[in-house]
Amino acid sequence: MSGPADDKTRRLSEADRIAWLRLIRSENIGPVTFTDLLDHCGTAQEALERLPELSRRGGRRSYRLCPLEDAEAELSAHERVGARLVALGDDDYPPHLRHIDGPPPLLSVVGGDAITRERMIAVVGARNASLSGRKLAGQFAHGLGGEGFAVVSGLARGIDTAAHEAALNTGTVAVFAGGINVLYPPENDRLLAALLDAGGAAISEMPFGWKPRGRDFPRRNRLISGLSVGVVVIEAAKASGSLHTARYALEQNREIFAVPGSPLDPRSEGANRLIRQGATLVTSTADILESLSGRLEPALPFAPKLFREPEINTPRGPTDPDTRLRERVLGALGPAPVDLDELIRFADGDARSIHIILLELELAGRVERHRGNKISALM
Repeated sequence: MSGPADDKTRRLSEADRIAWLRLIRSENIGPVTFTDLLDHCGTAQEALERLPELSRRGGRRSYRLCPLEDAEAELSAHERVGARLVALGDDDYPPHLRHIDGPPPLLSVVGGDAITRERMIAVVGARNASLSGRKLAGQFAHGLGGEGFAVVSGLARGIDTAAHEAALNTGTVAVFAGGINVLYPPENDRLLAALLDAGGAAISEMPFGWKPRGRDFPRRNRLISGLSVGVVVIEAAKASGSLHTARYALEQNREIFAVPGSPLDPRSEGANRLIRQGATLVTSTADILESLSGRLEPALPFAPKLFREPEINTPRGPTDPDTRLRERVLGALGPAPVDLDELIRFADGDARSIHIILLELELAGRVERHRGNKISALM
């Protein structure tokens, strides 16, 4: 990342990118833990060197670091399929995604620059969508595309497919639940090829070659909403994954739009319920534009200085919290998630020290983070 100091030109060097990749692929490290480690250690390379010690202090005897050769192999695999790794802080990192809770430090990206657009909106819904639902998804996606929005969706069957198809000429982004080279469902291979040929993009935060599991789809949905200024839900059943996307949108302070459907159709139960809970009822693109008025400007600020490697971030002490404070934190945690702020008040200690203790316990695999800034012990 050498060169001018202009924010818009900053990118990680290849050496730093490898260090970031090793760090996020090491044991028990997710996006929030990654950020905490950079905050605590200063750089990814320093964090890698300190991981065994930190996990030992959390109670783990041995710790698995991602080997250098594995990270180099993953980077080479990306290059072979025409993909790239975009880091938080790079100028081509999606602008709205930077500001969610725990943004992915690295994104696998293939395709054009659609991910850099500030005007992005998600269109999601049922996989077993009706013909009417598919038509509505196409109309919304086409209309929003004509207003300058890139349409974001999950490349699933049904509503997702209809939205991507209608937005091919105006820009669309597909978010994968697996690795960037693992298409699901596989029958959408032609749609993906058309999407990329038209200048769209596909992204993933998962390792190259990762086959998606059930738990990976909610994680994918968090990115769909995080990329966007709002989420349009069409035909979502009461247990639909699209409702997970809407819940993430609420947590991320995104707008939630729902298209009403027949009360006789179970595929509309989730969308109708969202409307009862306060989502904006929409029947046209104009409804969405009216609701979003004033939310699209000014441009979002660039990523924080924390991610400006190789400018070393200043690590903040203390480095070895008090033993009695460790005992209070451990004694306060159980299998039921507790609010982090409540834990800090209960432990009656320095907040910085408590964050370090939790970081060590997480690296040791003894605690688990939950949505809503909650944490629990793994029993």
